[in-house]
Amino acid sequence: MKLNRWATTLGALALLAAGSAAAQNIKIGILGPMAFVQGENHWAGAEMARDEINKAGGIQVGASKRQIEIVKVDTNELQSVPDATNAIERAISRDKVDFLIGGFRSEAVLAMQEVAMDNKKLFLGAGAADAKLCDNVTKDYERYKYWFRVTPTKSADLARSLFAVLGSIGAQIRTDLKKEVPKVAILSEKAAWTEALVKAVQDTLPKMKMEVVGTWAPSPLATDVTAELSAIKRANADIVFTIVSGPMGIVLGRQMGELQLSAVAFGINVEAQKDGFWQATAGKGNYVSTLDTFSEVEVTPKTVPFVKAFKERFKKAPTYNAATYDAISILRVAIEQAGSIDADKLVPLIEKMEHVGSAAVATWDKSHDLIWAVGKTSGIAVQWQDGKKVAFWPPQVKGMQPFKMPN
Repeated sequence: MKLNRWATTLGALALLAAGSAAAQNIKIGILGPMAFVQGENHWAGAEMARDEINKAGGIQVGASKRQIEIVKVDTNELQSVPDATNAIERAISRDKVDFLIGGFRSEAVLAMQEVAMDNKKLFLGAGAADAKLCDNVTKDYERYKYWFRVTPTKSADLARSLFAVLGSIGAQIRTDLKKEVPKVAILSEKAAWTEALVKAVQDTLPKMKMEVVGTWAPSPLATDVTAELSAIKRANADIVFTIVSGPMGIVLGRQMGELQLSAVAFGINVEAQKDGFWQATAGKGNYVSTLDTFSEVEVTPKTVPFVKAFKERFKKAPTYNAATYDAISILRVAIEQAGSIDADKLVPLIEKMEHVGSAAVATWDKSHDLIWAVGKTSGIAVQWQDGKKVAFWPPQVKGMQPFKMPN
């Protein structure tokens, strides 16, 4: 009987100890559409950061070391904004997360931002580009100061990167095809984050001596864009300027090949950032190019080691959403400097930080938006060439290769 009582007591003590240890973990909610590539990469980047930090002993918080615990929060935000807000509310109230990282679809992230700010939770964005997210910080700093954008840069700055690359592609068309005024078709998914970009493209291309032959806006979930591409083909476009983040990006690449468009696709195509794009397009996505974040080129000293480790672990290359890895690193630096996980103590430290991550060398302006700079936060541009994703911009980054026009 005594032995049984001792066993029961020891068991209870062990459970208490385990519960106490878990209570000391720093809990980070990773928000994303987990059934889609964007959420998969949110989670994968976070797993890498968690394992790396925990293996090294955890995060130093004052006199103690604390382990990171990540909580998978499936927002289903590509399908439903209410699902996203419900998911973040559960993460805060039920899972008791200390911090929030991720988000992808701007409409959903704007709604999730309100829930996070209601609860004064530090929220590091790793997917949404809408400028409104950081405009809120400017309009009402005390409420929205807990929000920071980690990736990508805002829509207007994405446009700056796009125009810089487009200028070089336009110059190549003028040289190779002897066309002084390249024709551009704009193909943008219908979503809030694309609106400012589309307007910027429509306004800017004529100033770059390029002709806009039309604008098409299919759903990000469209499974057939042959009507749009057929119209683009009839318009004799030289460039299909893409602004696409959803799964429609695969359909676009495949059907461009099927219709044998002589135009080259360039812009934003999140699906084209992943290794599986070539297979998903049945090998018909040749020459599709996109802004990207990760490749085996030296954007920072951490980029190539991160990409190689990611590929070794997950057997594929990361998309930009995997910069949750950097977001957790930013948190670690701020927490160790503050000796606390109190969000109000971390905010001013992140505001002053220059963080050398795997994706970018990040600094923030007064609205907690990334400060744009070529080779630092501008990202890179890549093109699919005969089954391989090749980085070609910016030229000053070590490892870049030439851009190719369709044959």
